[in-house]
This record gives sequence, C-alpha cells and structure tokens, in this order.
Amino acid sequence: MKKYDKILLIAVILISLFGTLMIYSSSYIWAEYKFNDPYKYLKSQIIFLIIGYIVMIIVSNFSYHNYKRLANIIFGICFVMLTLVLIPGIGTIRNGSRSWFGIGGFGIQPSEFTKLGLIIFTSKYLSNNTRELKDIKKGVFPILAVVFLVFGLIMLEPDFGTGVVIVMTIIVLLFISGVKMNFFIKIGVLGLIGIVILILIAPYRMERIISFLNPWIDPLGSGFQIIQSLYAIGPGGLLGLGFGNSIQKHFYLPEPQTDFIFAIISEEFGFMGVLIVSILFITIIARGLKIAMECENSFGKFLAFGITFGLAFQTILNLMVVVGLIPVTGVTLPFLSYGGSSLIISLTSIGILLNIHKHKEK
Repeated sequence: MKKYDKILLIAVILISLFGTLMIYSSSYIWAEYKFNDPYKYLKSQIIFLIIGYIVMIIVSNFSYHNYKRLANIIFGICFVMLTLVLIPGIGTIRNGSRSWFGIGGFGIQPSEFTKLGLIIFTSKYLSNNTRELKDIKKGVFPILAVVFLVFGLIMLEPDFGTGVVIVMTIIVLLFISGVKMNFFIKIGVLGLIGIVILILIAPYRMERIISFLNPWIDPLGSGFQIIQSLYAIGPGGLLGLGFGNSIQKHFYLPEPQTDFIFAIISEEFGFMGVLIVSILFITIIARGLKIAMECENSFGKFLAFGITFGLAFQTILNLMVVVGLIPVTGVTLPFLSYGGSSLIISLTSIGILLNIHKHKEK
C-alpha cells in the first residue's frame, strides 16, 4: 500500500460509494413504478461497483507497460465491438441510440470501452513517433484518421457526447506531445464547422440548442429536462432538503439516476453537497495530473494524461449540462451516474493510474 497513491484511492472509493447511495435515493421511485422493486437500480449498481473494485485492484497490480504491447489488440477488440453494435439484431436501442449489447437484464456500451482503448492506442503511437509528430502529414494525420473513424462510428449510434469527449481527449494529448500550435487553430475551425453540420443534419440536436438558449420555448418537450434540473438545483440552498427528500425525482426529472444525478445531489445536499463532490473530483483530477507529470516513461505519461483528461472532460461536460451552460449531450457523470460500463471503465482507469504511480520511475 505504500506504493499506491492513497489520496487518489480514498477519493475514488468515497465518491463511488456516495454515488451508489445517491442512485438509490434518486431512483427508487422510478424503480418501483417500472419494475415494482424500489431497489432495482441499487442492486444492479452494487454489482457493477463490486466488479469495478475487483477490476481496479487487478489492474493496479498489472504493469502498465504491458498495455503498450497489447495496445493494438485492445483497440482492435474495441473497434470490432463498436462496429458490431451498429448491426440490427446485435446492438440494442436505448433512448433512441443503438449503442448497447443487451445481455440478460444488463447492457454493455462499447463506446465506454473504446474511450480507454483509444487512449492506450494513442499513447503508444505518440511515444513511438515523437520525431514524426513534427510533420503534420506523416505524424499527426494517421492518428487523427483513426480518431475520426471511431468518432464516425459513434455518431452512427448516435452518441454525440461520448464522441466529443474522445476527440477532445486525443486533441489534448496531441497538444502536450508538442504538435505545432497553428495546427490546433486549423483543427479548431474545422471542428466548429463539423459541429455545425452535425447539428444541422440532425433535427433533435437543433431542438437541444434551441431549448438550451430558451428552454421555455418548449417547456414540456425539448426544454423539459433542463427546466426540471434547475428546479432541483434551485431549492437546495446551503444544506439541501435532506437525503431522500428530493421533489424532482417524483416523475418530474426523467431518469434522475443517470445524466442528471448531480441535480438530485444539489437538491438533497445543497451547496455543501455540491462542494464536497466537487472537491472529490478536483482531488481525483489533480492526483491524476500529478501522476502523469511525475512519470518518467513517455508511454506512461501520455496514458496518465489521457485518462485524467478524459475523466475531467466528461465530468465538466456533464456538470455544464446539468446547470444549463451547454445543451444536453447525454454524457454520464463518472463514479456517480447509474451504469455498469461507465463505472467499471472509470474504476479500471483509476487502477491504471494507481499502477503508473507505483512504477513511475521505470
């Protein structure tokens, strides 16, 4: 235990346990209505949490150097899964997105695994091609082609939020690898144009933009979620309404245990709850960055940065949606939102960070 980052480990355990508690509080009304079992989501999340902890422990004792050797295989498996999920009869549709493999009562989301798989693959590529990165065509375009191929497959589901998290994570990895600044200006302009096109070709995305600008234009339709989220956050005050006393989870805020669980936390625990959760997230991100900066191995450094940036982007994106700063993206909140794939991959990522810290001088 002396070799592990105990602060990171404690922060992750605290936030994931609190997340499980809040999943019960936010979901038992919906669970009893839909399944006649108020503990349905809680029981599932406990199973996910136990699996996640076991995987985290195993991964924390598995040398991260092995991922460099296995990077192509890991990414290849993720890519195949990402392709298969799009085939009718194999992938299942949930909330309008064909992004799941249904196994019994559970679901596996390949895009969550692909986030980590692509970070591992990109870290290997960057550590092996440091000199080539000075040439945009020879060094940068090949990895960008892979990234946008993955982004294209995810957009076919569609899952815009996860796609954005993946692209932004890889772009930041390219930035810290030393790619010239003018490249990012050009890619930023192209990215904005691409986002505009994606919004224009999908009417539901335009509805989200409109509801973001003024949710009261369609308060019972596209603006419903954000309005109900703000109604949850507003009354929280300093200490909140108390655990289990949320009003908005009573069939006002749809699926409160997933994307908008932070709104329920704000309602039940107020500013103090928000502050504690924020401190835990900041601690996790800060420790991840510290591990990355202290690692003397280039692959380990890129891998730690990629994992940390991915968690940070996803967290920030979710919180911005919940408080109405950006349109709804469908991105879950790491460690807190209900979902097996997200929780297990998040804990697996922490396991890798713990191992990098353990072997930072090698």
